[in-house]
Amino acid sequence: MPYPFDLPALGYAHDALEPHIDTRTMEIHHGKHHAGYTSKLNGALEAHPGLHGKSAEDLVRDLSALPEAIRGAVRNNGGGYLNHALFWDVLTPGGASAPSGALAGAIDTACGSFAEFKARFQATAGGQFGSGWGWLCTDGDGALSVIATANQDSPYMQGLTPILGVDVWEHAYYLHYQNRRPDYLEAIWSVVNWDVVARRYAAAVSA
Repeated sequence: MPYPFDLPALGYAHDALEPHIDTRTMEIHHGKHHAGYTSKLNGALEAHPGLHGKSAEDLVRDLSALPEAIRGAVRNNGGGYLNHALFWDVLTPGGASAPSGALAGAIDTACGSFAEFKARFQATAGGQFGSGWGWLCTDGDGALSVIATANQDSPYMQGLTPILGVDVWEHAYYLHYQNRRPDYLEAIWSVVNWDVVARRYAAAVSA
């Protein structure tokens, strides 16, 4: 959806991911952090009606096309808006606990096995220095890659389409896990909805 952007509904109760992600973290993360990125993205675009018809994806895919005065704000807040919307979606309760079909085959091709993928993802996301994200992305041909980005940078900025993202900013886990990022990343697998990730993969490949 184009400007003005609305905070996407979480779609489930704040306690739905317990005990892996605690209720208070979800309340603050969605209601404060994600809401803040949404508001600041709208604020950056308010005085630029020529950009109001663009989707958030289009805005961050081509930052160089934006006025220099708002480029940094759109990078940070547009990225934050998109990254969190994907995060809540792929953590939707229920659904498959492991990939299957075309997605499983693509993961095996890229990483060797699902177990090796998880190990690579945890090492990549866990090794991100400071704030950032771990991602499973696809390119235009359906090939998968595991990457990390700093701050709120999005894989869209690299010409990739994210299909799974995990927030490794401290605000995503510190109330429950403190400085134990590896424990948080291990727990995430218990709440990833692989049906949603598979739909995202199929949509990216068909596009």
